[in-house]
Amino acid sequence: MTDTVDLAANPLTAWRGPLGLPDFAAIGTRDFAPVFDAAIAAHEAEIRAIAGNPLPATIDNTLAALELSGDALDRVSSIFWCIAGANTDAAIQALERELSPKLSRHYSALSMNAALFSRIDDLYHRRDALGLDAEALRALEKTWKGFVRSGARLDEAGKARLAAISEELSSLGTAFGQNVLADERDWAHFLNEGDLDGLPDFVRGAMAEAAAMRGREGEFAITLSRSIYEPFMAFSQRRDLREAAFRAFTGRGESRPETANAPVVEKMLRLRAEKAKLLGYESYAALKLDDTMAKTPKAVMDLLQPVWLKAREKAAADEADLQRLAAQGGSNDRLAAWDWRFYQEKLKAEKFAFDEAELKPYLQLDNVIAACFDVANRLFGITLVEKAGVAAWHPDVRAFEVLNADGSARGVFLADYFARPSKRSGAWMSSLRSGYRLGGGSAPIIYNVMNFARPRDGEVALLSLDEARTLFHEFGHALHGLMTEATWPSQSGTAVSRDFVELPSQLYEHWLTVPAVLEKHALHCRTGKPMPEALLDKMLAAKTFGAGFATVEFTASALMDMAFHARADAPADALAFEAETLKELGMPAAIAMRHRTPHFGHVFSGDGYSAGYYSYMWSEVLDADAFAAFEETGDPFNPEMAEKLRRNIYAAGGSADPETLYLAFRGRMPSAEAMMAKRGLA
Repeated sequence: MTDTVDLAANPLTAWRGPLGLPDFAAIGTRDFAPVFDAAIAAHEAEIRAIAGNPLPATIDNTLAALELSGDALDRVSSIFWCIAGANTDAAIQALERELSPKLSRHYSALSMNAALFSRIDDLYHRRDALGLDAEALRALEKTWKGFVRSGARLDEAGKARLAAISEELSSLGTAFGQNVLADERDWAHFLNEGDLDGLPDFVRGAMAEAAAMRGREGEFAITLSRSIYEPFMAFSQRRDLREAAFRAFTGRGESRPETANAPVVEKMLRLRAEKAKLLGYESYAALKLDDTMAKTPKAVMDLLQPVWLKAREKAAADEADLQRLAAQGGSNDRLAAWDWRFYQEKLKAEKFAFDEAELKPYLQLDNVIAACFDVANRLFGITLVEKAGVAAWHPDVRAFEVLNADGSARGVFLADYFARPSKRSGAWMSSLRSGYRLGGGSAPIIYNVMNFARPRDGEVALLSLDEARTLFHEFGHALHGLMTEATWPSQSGTAVSRDFVELPSQLYEHWLTVPAVLEKHALHCRTGKPMPEALLDKMLAAKTFGAGFATVEFTASALMDMAFHARADAPADALAFEAETLKELGMPAAIAMRHRTPHFGHVFSGDGYSAGYYSYMWSEVLDADAFAAFEETGDPFNPEMAEKLRRNIYAAGGSADPETLYLAFRGRMPSAEAMMAKRGLA
């Protein structure tokens, strides 16, 4: 089959659509398998040529050639995994189950290729005599270490076992993610008008649209999309319905035998522990943290444990207030986890005369997008211009050309904002193509995927404050990819250590609530008038409200991740271990982890954040301090600080050690105090 595919002409690998995009209209599901086979074969041939080169190893004929190899495979892979996450179906999922182990085998063979590693090893041991610039030296050192961490120095039996482990982990991660998606897709609770007591119009509208998408026109659906679930839990006066929604939401990956993820997790943990031992590490956390800013599990726990104690203390004080409000409302029941958001909304109104329903009409999706782009223009001089009629993986996707200050093209940004059953939950940034300068260079094509509730026809999409922050957060990641000036593909954009990658995204969130940004873009959806100063003041005053709840649910998940991965062996019963760990931590009964084990996709749907969920908080220490650098100047758009930020954070990618980059921007490393104050825990 592979000799029938012309990779230089196939639309999956030869992109001839508008803006340099793939021609999505010419792509069908059945096209992927033969193109993957051909692209894998082409990459294997490139690797054989590099490894078998009779000339002595040089940076150009070995390291650079390796970095630039596999372009066709990168292209077809980027399209496939984008569709698998954002617009999947049964055929794509079947192909995903087939491709995951196949690609794992391919990359394991590459990383354990003795002849290829011999050439990299030769360059590594001669690195001081090669006259390399700092970026090339870092690329060489990281590549060498990547080979070693992938088993290049194991004996043949060890290599074979490590490859088998990686292949099985890949398949298990795919199964985990598909199980969660199935539970999210299949569960919906349909209501009639009489069941909607307490729900604002924006929640009713989103639920009506969700029901219509499922063929139940005229009804209202609770779904497991956060954009519907969380406001429903905050406003619904029906405690029985809140309980049903809570149990479904927290039971994802656990509620049905056919999609049960506990056995998947247990296998993954056993294999991860075995992998760590094979590579000479005492735990999987030690393996994963070896190449991060934190370095060790102890450093992670030194950050998380004090935050946990402060958060639990704050949550306990809040719980007493919530129980008081429940009693005033006539409830004698002990506060339950499905009550917290409901009474927290009432407590916010009591303390600040402020609620989400009052704010939401001012946070129109299109205006928040415009605010995102406006901040990028003021900080970095770039402009995003929407291009109509550009086809992508779904009709919802919007395309923007990204221009430099002089009008020259920088890249392309794609955005897919609305929830649908074919899309996995959450929000993320990724790329169809990274930007780099090596060889002929490459302009970045970056995308964001969200899961906001689709409005009814004729109505505008409105966001909650948390959703607006999510949009800014993911666009901060997108900027990290779009602004890159890295030479080497392996150092492009977000190719940085896991506990540094969230800095650009979390930092960007700060500009959402800059008064000048809100005054310009927070306009009422009906009147067009700017947000009243009194409402803005109430919103800013309530900025850290609910810090105990938010920090407990996040930190519990981060601590659970470390508990699973910092031990030398794997627990026999993952859910029993979860319960025991939470009991030891003193987890408040009325708060659930943000991500329970059976649906903790960050950690088990692949390997991205395994032993790394803490990194959001690690980066938060940095982002709180980084924004303070602007506040200290009295100007949130200070040009001098913005240029330092661009050069050392957003443009630098992984071209230098994260600490070096942060010091170049800020002049010193931060402490956790600014983060604690930002969260309202100080």
